[in-house]
Amino acid sequence: MGPGQRLIVLDSPGLQSPRLDSAVSEPAGPTGRATRATQVIHTERLRLDPLAVADADEMADALGDAQLHRYIGGRPASRDELRDRYARMIVGRSPDGSQVWHNWTTRGLADGRAVGSVQATVTDDGASAELAWVIATTWQGQGLGSEAAKAMLEWLTEGGVTTMSAHIHAGHVASEGVARRIGLALTSESLDGERVWRRALADEAGR
Repeated sequence: MGPGQRLIVLDSPGLQSPRLDSAVSEPAGPTGRATRATQVIHTERLRLDPLAVADADEMADALGDAQLHRYIGGRPASRDELRDRYARMIVGRSPDGSQVWHNWTTRGLADGRAVGSVQATVTDDGASAELAWVIATTWQGQGLGSEAAKAMLEWLTEGGVTTMSAHIHAGHVASEGVARRIGLALTSESLDGERVWRRALADEAGR
């Protein structure tokens, strides 16, 4: 994900398993050792590209609708603000090394156009990740949020992450739908007005 950032939004029907491409970066993990590199991921309709500073101009346009911030707060970021933010995010880890950040720009597979982003902050020695997703208003309602989030979750699972969570504002029905579709369940926990959704593979194995 990135410094001080939590983005959540969106939708989705049929989900396909992702296809992976070459590695891009390999930041130090929570214990200081190398962790799995962020990779390009393909789904049926999308390509998840590792975030780049050069994405800022296109993403500023895609995410410029103030309605996207109804539940996550703040306001649409300018191009310069996004460039600065992305420059910090692509470092791939928190300053203290306790978190590894994976960030992707979500693009249409057919035309390469940016439609949103997905993010994961990996902690707890690589076993736990907090997920976030956002899809531009124009592209909502087509299941792209769930498709991208599912691909990210499967990629993290293959890399050894066993617990996934997301913080979603109460009443954000679309984002709650994404959480359900990718296997997260609502917990009794909350933080800063957002409810915690979680999926733990150990719990599923014990059922």
